[in-house]
Amino acid sequence: MTRARIIGIGAAAPKRILTNKDLEKIVETSDEWIVQRSGVRERHIAEEGEATSDFAVKAAQQALERANLVPEDVDFIVLGTTSADMVFPTTANLVQHRLGCRRVGSVDVFAACSGSVYSLSIGSQFIQTGKYRRVLCIGAETLSKITDFTDRGTCVLLADAAGAAILEASDDGSGIIDTDLYSDGQYWDLLYMPGGGSRHPATHETVDARMHYAKMKGSEVFKVAVRMFVDCAERILARNGFTTADVSLFIPHQANLRIIEAAAKRVGMPMERVFTNVDRYGNTGAASVYVALEEAVSTGRVKKGDLLLLAAFGGGFTWGSALIRW
Repeated sequence: MTRARIIGIGAAAPKRILTNKDLEKIVETSDEWIVQRSGVRERHIAEEGEATSDFAVKAAQQALERANLVPEDVDFIVLGTTSADMVFPTTANLVQHRLGCRRVGSVDVFAACSGSVYSLSIGSQFIQTGKYRRVLCIGAETLSKITDFTDRGTCVLLADAAGAAILEASDDGSGIIDTDLYSDGQYWDLLYMPGGGSRHPATHETVDARMHYAKMKGSEVFKVAVRMFVDCAERILARNGFTTADVSLFIPHQANLRIIEAAAKRVGMPMERVFTNVDRYGNTGAASVYVALEEAVSTGRVKKGDLLLLAAFGGGFTWGSALIRW
């Protein structure tokens, strides 16, 4: 099949920056504690009134501009998010309207922080089959909206941003070589938000119990996440006849620097070939891989012909990877 390639990429984040020093005034923590355990020094946080679709639209507009396209050139939109504007309509639907894309399909992908790789995989298959000419893939979050700022285990990590990539058929052998997606629901209670769904719909009791915030068992997530990173990276490389020595740049989900370092060590990837910006963005969920890829490209860390390995994991648990020849 024809490969799908990325012809335009964009990113956006709130203007407000919350530093570790700022968090010291909000919750019992310290800059040293946060940096040692996560590598995060600051993160972007949406203002009151700003929502996930606001940043998704900005990232998509930048991607369109860089691809020299207009909204009418888009045939389909797939958007990964955990923090949708509302239960329905989908955030992708809202983005479609605000961008001005006419008579196109749009869908949200709910795979937590793996929404980046999941949306990229889904979008690439529409291109490969010839169903659509151009697909807009987005990862966008305002995780601060579901963050309990009395819980230092989550509030020091979660943040807001959006990234977008436009796909079309490749004519030179470049593009997405392969994607790999997995899930295992046995780990659901390690990272989840109990309130707001049909199991625990919104009531005074669920609000009082703070059930509408993300919950995480940090040490257990760390162990499982490292295994997932290693598993999907090794599988996709082996299946396509590559080793880590062939990879020009590894771009992982920016969940936690310690997780990234542990996974890179396990797969034999030196940190100089691992892209990280978790220190400045924190964990931006489904946006993080797109945001990291955009920064890697715009700062010259990626050049034509490079082999890129993308990998992500998220609550559920979900995980996945992608191989791209740039």
